[in-house]
Parts: sequence; C-alpha cells; structure tokens
Amino acid sequence: MDASRPRGILRPGAGAARFRHERRAPAPEHAALVEHYWSVRWDLDEPYVSEVLAHPSVHFSIERSSAHEHGDARVQGVVIGRFSRTLEGRGEVFGIKLRPGAFAPFVAYPVSRITGRTIPLRDVLGDDADALRTQVLATDDLDARAAIADDVLRRRRLEADPQVDAAGHAVELVQREREITRVEQMAARLATTPRTLQRLFDRYVGVSPKWVIQRYRLHEATDRLAAGEAQDWARLAFDLGYFDQSHFIRDFKALIGTTPAEYAARCAADLAARRGG
Repeated sequence: MDASRPRGILRPGAGAARFRHERRAPAPEHAALVEHYWSVRWDLDEPYVSEVLAHPSVHFSIERSSAHEHGDARVQGVVIGRFSRTLEGRGEVFGIKLRPGAFAPFVAYPVSRITGRTIPLRDVLGDDADALRTQVLATDDLDARAAIADDVLRRRRLEADPQVDAAGHAVELVQREREITRVEQMAARLATTPRTLQRLFDRYVGVSPKWVIQRYRLHEATDRLAAGEAQDWARLAFDLGYFDQSHFIRDFKALIGTTPAEYAARCAADLAARRGG
C-alpha cells in the first residue's frame, strides 16, 4: 500500500513533472524500524536539480543510473543543510527510510558520526548489502523490492534497545506538536533535561534536538507556502516559534536559498505551469 504524502521535497510541483516518487509500507514486524520504502525514477531530456529538506532519518539506498550502471548501495546519514541532487538522463533509486533513532542498533558508534556523510552499505550490512543490491535491481516492481528489503532486514535480528524507542518518541513529539519550539519545552514534555536529550540525540538520531525542532518547523513553512497559504510572514514566523519575522526570513533564506515570498511565487508558478501543461 502507499504510505502518506512526502514532506520535505522543495517545489513539489516542479518535481512531480520530472520524476516519479512512490512509497510502500514495510512488513508490520519492521514498522518500528522502517518508516517506509521509497522509489524515485526519472527519464529526462535535460538535467533537473532536485532539492529536499531532509528528515532526521538515515537512509539505505540502491541506485542505478548512467553514473552507476551496475548499481550503487549506500547509507546516507542525516543531511544538515539543503540536499541537492542533479538528475540526468535515466535512472532510479530504491530506498529504505529508517525511523529516527533506528539506525543506531546497526552500528557500534554514535549516529552523529555519519551525519552529512555517505558510507558503503556493505560497511553496515556486510554480504546482505550485495544481496539486497542484486535482488532489488533484478526487478522493477516496487512491491517485490519492498518484500526483498523485508527479508534482508528480517535476517539482521537486531537486539532490542529501549533508547531507540525513546529517541523516536522524542522526534515524533516535535513533529506532532507544533507548539514545541524550544529544547526546554521538549525536555519538559518528556520529563527529562536538555543535556540528556543532547546525549540521546547524538548517539541515536545524529543531530541535535534544536536542529530537529527547526527542521520540522521549516517543513511546515515550506508546505504552507507551496499550498498557497501563509502570506502573513509575521504570523507565520510567530507560529514557528520565531520572535520576529526578520529572523524567520533570514533562516529560511539561508537554508532554502530564497526568501519565503520568492519561494511561494516559484511554487505558484510551478503549479500554474502544470495546469497549463
């Protein structure tokens, strides 16, 4: 079955006309580990720059393109800034999006060690990485690929770690409750201290609690702007926990590359172009 609509893809109207994005839910036994499986396919006459505001998640990915004809299997750590990727020619990526905190049981080091980096999937899954790459690239069917990934993960037999659930719960709280705009509020809701949260997030999530709060609030901002909402910048800034709109606009431009007004205008133009096409 299809999972929920993706968040974090910048200018989603422009991307929808250039690549196909699909999702599948994992087997129920992996629901605490995997948020979803995903697939992106493209066949372009000219290059297109895809940009994403990443979630606090680690991804396993299998790519086949002109640059990786035989397939490339990687682990992508949490991306701190804006993730940009130039899509060219024809290609595809199959990915496993782990839930925040869920990568930690795969390795003996803090997840922050791979933040902003990619490493070979073989470094984490060993021979299973080669099996996953080979089997995934042997079929074009996304449901079959999801089943293959389920089987590979089933063989891992990871040890239970209650801190994985604690980290995931903390991230979900921020995502769900928009009124949380400061780490102190987050810690109070979880009956813990900011310092304890810092240590938990470094080991299990890979980024700081402050980063997670800001990222989800900016996800909200880009979603509302892409939908044609939130033209009152002062009100939007207040909703996102900023003291004034100038700080919000500064942070937005530093991460997205445009002001909120410019981003909203580009999204509107993308939508008009799709309707006109």
